[in-house]
Amino acid sequence: MAGNQHCSCSLLGEWMKGKVIGSGSFGTVHLAMNKASGSLFVVKSAESGAGIRALKNEADTLESLNSPYIVRCLGRSLSNKNNGEGTLDVFIEYMAGGSLSDVAEKFGGALDSEVIRLYTREILHGLKYLHENGIVHCDLKCKNVLLGSNGNIKLADFGCSKRLNEQKISNGESIHLWKSIGGTPLWMAPEVLRKEGLDFASDIWSLGCLVIEMVTGIPPWNGLNISNPMAAVLKIARGNEKPQLPTGFSQEGLDFLEKCLERNPEQRWTAEELLNHPYISGKFPMNSRKECACSPSSILDFRIHEGGYDSDDSQDEFPGSNPFSTRCFEEKNRMVETQEAENGFESSEDWITVRSI
Repeated sequence: MAGNQHCSCSLLGEWMKGKVIGSGSFGTVHLAMNKASGSLFVVKSAESGAGIRALKNEADTLESLNSPYIVRCLGRSLSNKNNGEGTLDVFIEYMAGGSLSDVAEKFGGALDSEVIRLYTREILHGLKYLHENGIVHCDLKCKNVLLGSNGNIKLADFGCSKRLNEQKISNGESIHLWKSIGGTPLWMAPEVLRKEGLDFASDIWSLGCLVIEMVTGIPPWNGLNISNPMAAVLKIARGNEKPQLPTGFSQEGLDFLEKCLERNPEQRWTAEELLNHPYISGKFPMNSRKECACSPSSILDFRIHEGGYDSDDSQDEFPGSNPFSTRCFEEKNRMVETQEAENGFESSEDWITVRSI
């Protein structure tokens, strides 16, 4: 590699880069292999200033964390070229199952109710750990939750994440974090869209939207008329509505969603409280009490996926997607209007990415 190089990863010099499994306006994602052990991992690369800053934010966050519910960062490498430009490579553990979006597509578009409950519990453990460490994920959705071959769930894509105790200083004045947030509007809390504040409760709202996504197989707010994306976002931010709750969901599940999707952030339950909710804890009778900690066995037969580590949805996605978030699977056998509605938020060229890093 040309130019000066700074590396915090012992794998460098002993690995080879494989095919691209994700790409976007800010960088690329490659599958990679350790030559000594044959083990697989993922390399996220960025060359632009904005892409490097977003990827560095992700690496900084992940390197400070140690949880079985958070994807691991294996190291990073920064190369400086003679022309002053450079490339940042960040090495991330490989999750064989891909994103929950990938998994849902392979199993008919939506997930089984007991699998949803199991995954939700593990996501909550990840959120609880993040929040205890002062971190807000800021872009929680099915694309950004990865599945291992043993059925283990890990939160990923931390390019938009924020530490609540950090404040930027400009001209001697502190700037609130909410002025520099990113995310994906259909999953973002109303108060965040209104730029009123950023807190752990923001992730809880996104969790509710994510559960709806797992149950229905489509993004939240599907019933919202989004022919005018800005009008739709304003309705989410300023109105009194909530995403439509899924029909056929258990009473415990519906109550769980109500606790997540409380429009007043001060009244939303915390991750710790939600872990003790009957829907998660199973303290009260439920339709099924199956407690399997394994993913469907056919997950082991998946090909190496091409959608679980996209470096950037932000070029194709309405404001603020993590530039290293996973790519949405192509909806199959969906109503035309559903696809058009989703594209209204994810592919509109009229939108810019909500990003400050």
